[in-house]
Amino acid sequence: MSEITGAEALIESLSHHEVEVIFGIPGVQIMELLDTSYRNRKVRWVTVRHEQTAAYMAFGYARSTGKVGVAMVVPGPGALNSCAAIGTAYAASTPVLLLAGQIDRQNLGKNRGVLHEVTEQLDVFRPITKWNGRITEVSDIPATLQFAMGKLKTGRPRPIEIEIPFDLWGSTGSVQFDKVASSPPRPVDRAKIREVASMMTNAERPVIWAGGGIITGNAAGELREFAERINSPVVMTAEGKGSISADHPLASGDANFHSNPVLSMADLIVCLGSRFFPRQRVRSDATGPKVIQIDIDDEEIGRNWNVDLGIVADVRPSLAALLEELPESNKGQWETAEIERINAAWRTEMEEAAPIQTSALRDIRDELEEDGILVCGVTNVGYWSQLYYPVYKPRTFLTSSYFVTLGYVFPTALGAKVGNPDRQVVAISGDGGFLFSAGDLATAVQQKLNVVTIIFNDGTYGATYRIQQRNYENRIIGTELKNPDFAALAESFGARGIKLADLKELKGALRSAFAENGPVVIEVPVPNMVLPWEVI
Repeated sequence: MSEITGAEALIESLSHHEVEVIFGIPGVQIMELLDTSYRNRKVRWVTVRHEQTAAYMAFGYARSTGKVGVAMVVPGPGALNSCAAIGTAYAASTPVLLLAGQIDRQNLGKNRGVLHEVTEQLDVFRPITKWNGRITEVSDIPATLQFAMGKLKTGRPRPIEIEIPFDLWGSTGSVQFDKVASSPPRPVDRAKIREVASMMTNAERPVIWAGGGIITGNAAGELREFAERINSPVVMTAEGKGSISADHPLASGDANFHSNPVLSMADLIVCLGSRFFPRQRVRSDATGPKVIQIDIDDEEIGRNWNVDLGIVADVRPSLAALLEELPESNKGQWETAEIERINAAWRTEMEEAAPIQTSALRDIRDELEEDGILVCGVTNVGYWSQLYYPVYKPRTFLTSSYFVTLGYVFPTALGAKVGNPDRQVVAISGDGGFLFSAGDLATAVQQKLNVVTIIFNDGTYGATYRIQQRNYENRIIGTELKNPDFAALAESFGARGIKLADLKELKGALRSAFAENGPVVIEVPVPNMVLPWEVI
């Protein structure tokens, strides 16, 4: 055991657990930690311009790498500013560690009006974290970090928040750093796996529903082998895109938005790593398909749909065990040519319904390398990307899941670039959403992050504008926007700005943007366009 300060104990603990970077903003209650970080240099510090950005960058870093993303904020306003991003990480099952400063220990809970004081700050984060707690002794720092990292890396990954009173930074205590131990996966119930195999053998038209758990569970290889063994089409949620490559003959498009025909034809659905919230043609009556659900989170089994067989387990060892039980040839009635015809038909349907959006997405896909990362924003083209954009590799398509967080896309893309400096990163943004975090263009410039942000500018909060048009007799209020010249705005920060006169210029602009040594903003003027749920 050694006698060190609280700040030293935290930095050493983070380094011990292979944390590479902290995203944050300097503030009174964490200055001692920053000074220790300066002297220690074991963990990189990235200064941002807003606490929400810090947590979103941690989210993008974690989502794209599979590593733990770490953000640090001061208490009170700093911590509260991070809540939307932590909620997004919770919705998207992402391992983010939020380190929140706290007022000094002697004033905790006394509501005296101490700088940045929020009484019971822990309560704010409980609904959007897997676990949260407060450290009050230097000696507890390593053990608490060990516990937190274990929670982040086992079971369903979701964020954790830890509070540390600022007077702990300079205090000393005896600490011990235990060996980092890996937790074994949850044991597979072989009897239930054999039951799954039996149901698969008897199915004629099985369909695999692949969710984000395939990605977080690193089970893409096992999924592909499983799909090929039973010759089953694979539909993917937005969070599951990339579970099987879009160019694989069994890849069958989107599971959520689109009324995917293969689901209406299924006699068995095997749901893997998803809460299974079907929005379209899945029959729930006696004539509907049987449903098997395998998920690491026991609370998700049968939450949204009655299942015939539920298994609480890690998806990867479950698929490995299932492959051992299935016969080498277990083909149903699906024909590859049939799946290809279905896929081609619905792609044509989308191209006819949304020609501008699908054209833009084809151009992005053509210019973005296979392992390039696309961050799908809460905007029209972003919505269509969930249906139409082909994804070839895991962790290359990022969403805000069911939180649908306006403004998350740009800072999330910055975090993805920090975690993947040698890969291309593109953010699809709307005009309204980009202005949530436009100030962090300064962060992107300072850090030389070649994130390419495409702003589709229709001068509105597009989705709500269309609601007013359709549902409120065109009474438009609060949804029209007066925007800056986004290209000029980017240039004012020292980034590169490109304003297109026509969508046909997008491919060339992307080529040029990827050659830059810093951030690029491409502004694309577009009309207010049809939304997926209006026509699909």
